[in-house]
Amino acid sequence: MTPRERADQSLTSSFERYLQDKGKGRGGDGGNYRRNAARELERFAEWAAGDRGSDSWTGIVPEDGDRDPIFGDLDERVFREYARHLSGDRGLKQNTVQTYYRYISAWCGWCVNEGYLEAHYAQRASAMAPLPDDDGRKPGDQQAWTSEQRHALTRYVDGRARDAVETYTTLPEDTDPLDKQGARYAALKAARDRALVFVLAYTAVRVGELLRDPNDPRRRGVRWEDLSLEDGSMDVYRKKQQWDAASVPDPVISPLRSYRQLMDPPTERWSVFPTFDQRTLAELVEEELSERGDRPEAITEHREEYARDILLALDEDIRPPSITTAGARSILQRLSEAAAIDIDHPKHDYLAPHGGRRGMGEVLVRAFGYTVAARYLDNSEEMVRERYSHIEAGELGDVATEALNEIDSVSS
Repeated sequence: MTPRERADQSLTSSFERYLQDKGKGRGGDGGNYRRNAARELERFAEWAAGDRGSDSWTGIVPEDGDRDPIFGDLDERVFREYARHLSGDRGLKQNTVQTYYRYISAWCGWCVNEGYLEAHYAQRASAMAPLPDDDGRKPGDQQAWTSEQRHALTRYVDGRARDAVETYTTLPEDTDPLDKQGARYAALKAARDRALVFVLAYTAVRVGELLRDPNDPRRRGVRWEDLSLEDGSMDVYRKKQQWDAASVPDPVISPLRSYRQLMDPPTERWSVFPTFDQRTLAELVEEELSERGDRPEAITEHREEYARDILLALDEDIRPPSITTAGARSILQRLSEAAAIDIDHPKHDYLAPHGGRRGMGEVLVRAFGYTVAARYLDNSEEMVRERYSHIEAGELGDVATEALNEIDSVSS
């Protein structure tokens, strides 16, 4: 295809190939970056066609042109207008504007390499001039659980799980079977939530490494076969795209061991944190039993023997999927509210999953320094120093204060 022919191609004709190159997994179909980039590319295409922006905005196609936007319509002035649109028309925060523009800029750079564009217009100074300053922070990535918040949440889920387990294990022998199953379900759910909170609070494992990501088939959630309570380790699929062992410290061992004993998974391939969503489980149970040859009426009768489908799934070894990262956020929202935890944060009104990791990072840096913290967090020391620079700044401030006090005492 000649440069002229590429210039006549519609913008959207390049999107799928670009997303495949940037996606993860087989065929480039997975990954959070792909999903987010696809969303922003679609918005850019709509804006370029005149479907977004102010009432007076008609798009980048010349007035006498009755067609979709093509690569020949693009130049640095177009990206300048889009930067202005992001900064003003959409009412976004400054860091979000920077993030969204980077998605479009990355696509523009790819288009240069593929021959669709002659120059990386999005990176030219005039194009980027309307963008607000970036203060270096990532949106939503600044919350850190304080020691008080960590203790409050872990105390709450621990007490809740203990009460539920005790209620189940002390039921009279003549308790109705469905009532006993209901008590077991409540104990299982409370024990699962407790184990999840303790893992997030103390291991510093990224939530995307622990649970299922619907956009990345490789992240199917930790299974019991990945966990060694005796060794205090857990195999997780790291952000660096490889399996690695993460530490499981002592505070996490007991909640996991108690939870496993209560669940008694049929095989080691069961998810440590399976979904308890009733709709998902109902569909899964019906589909699996149907594939095993059971008739619909028999399936219905079998399900009626159980208070919840998760209990039937355990007995029949029908493995439910892990909860998702979004599911973990919902659980933490519910638990944070129930525990009445005091939270003062501009973005989150609950203890978000990444806050557990960041809070643990604070503890490790203060106790053992940046090198040890970097190893535990599976990050470079340089990155840990950058993200926790406020700790070093505070320590240097203490040194300066001490020096000034010594000088003042000598002077007096």
